[in-house]
Amino acid sequence: MADNAVNGLPAHDVSAAQGKMLALFARMVGATRVLEIGTLGAYSTIWMARALPIGGKVVTIEYDERHAATAQRNIDRAGLNELVELHVGKALDVLPTLAGPFDLIFIDADKPNNPHYLRWALRLSRSGTVIVGDNVVRGGAVKDPASDDANVQGVRAFLEMIGSEPRLDATAIQTVGEKGWDGFALAIVRD
Repeated sequence: MADNAVNGLPAHDVSAAQGKMLALFARMVGATRVLEIGTLGAYSTIWMARALPIGGKVVTIEYDERHAATAQRNIDRAGLNELVELHVGKALDVLPTLAGPFDLIFIDADKPNNPHYLRWALRLSRSGTVIVGDNVVRGGAVKDPASDDANVQGVRAFLEMIGSEPRLDATAIQTVGEKGWDGFALAIVRD
């Protein structure tokens, strides 16, 4: 993450504890194919790639070219080129070009588009796919239905979609630590 700060990336990476949790999720589901929407500097990408077996793949999408260049350097430095496929562009443009299914899908990009990302996650999943969404507590702001913050509104719509989607069984996991009070949405695609 130090390289991210040096290159001026925002401090939006998952924490080390959250990265470890993502790696454990990948191992728990026996993931061989992971989709990540929102790479930033590839910190979470690296955690998940290191959890994969030989032949596994993390397909990750980053909108910002500068962020993607830093991410690629971090992936190179970690020696994970064979396990990571980095796409640069708008996720909603890249997602239709991908072939599923994925075993684990991590959504951590621009929050107003979370509902669209969830629709794509469902298209690119199979029974048993785990879908994880980051930043779903936002310091408690998500519980305020009157919030006019686009990020909060995107997360609220995302959570409402998860709750009403019959193909998903889900919960939220609150996290408290170096990044404050936030959390993950954790869902599994049903048969």
